[in-house]
Amino acid sequence: MNVDAPDVAVAAIAAAIGEPARARILYCLLDGRARTATELAAIAAVTASTTSAHLRRLEGQRLVRLHTQGKHRYFSLEGAHVAAALEALNVLAGGSRETFVARTPHSLRAARTCYDHLAGNLGVTWHDRLRDMRWLTAAGSRAYDVTPAGAAGLAALGVDLAEIRAQRRAFAAPCLDWSERRYHLAGALGAALLRLALDRKWLQRDLDSRIVTITPFGQREFKRVFGVLSRETNG
Repeated sequence: MNVDAPDVAVAAIAAAIGEPARARILYCLLDGRARTATELAAIAAVTASTTSAHLRRLEGQRLVRLHTQGKHRYFSLEGAHVAAALEALNVLAGGSRETFVARTPHSLRAARTCYDHLAGNLGVTWHDRLRDMRWLTAAGSRAYDVTPAGAAGLAALGVDLAEIRAQRRAFAAPCLDWSERRYHLAGALGAALLRLALDRKWLQRDLDSRIVTITPFGQREFKRVFGVLSRETNG
């Protein structure tokens, strides 16, 4: 923002929000989940090329952010400050917004592997709980580190952080979940936690797919250790 001409900067942001298709894009992202340009085009009821132009405009005003996940490209709100501004405008307008409805098959959405770490509803829930417990802290925009409380808690579970840090890969990072459209935990730490859950029989792999099933014992242990249960379970 140009602090020397805040009126001009505010007017530019307001103009970006004020176009109906762009407003629809922003408000559908208000649930915190990321979406592809194709999905946003359907929501905005405009063509793919028009959607691309809208997204460039919103990125230019720092209202949305691009996430590249392998060959996939997702867009989300730039941050909580954008959501707060949209919510305030929504109050003035007296409007409501629809919530995200996932269309992923239930068994894959509940829990699955994403390369060598846990994804799906359970992966996202576990990630969020580790943040809420302050076991993980942000270390830049695309990385996490472990707090002293987290180090103590992980050590009690038998997780060797020194060994994990010695690996030639990212230590811990957010990974955008394609069914939940929120983050689960990737990197060496994410892989170590999945191995822990499998070794302790909290989770079981499906032999023929990426599906992971949480066991009754795992339900109890996730609740005991982390204070969470998966909102959706397989089988």
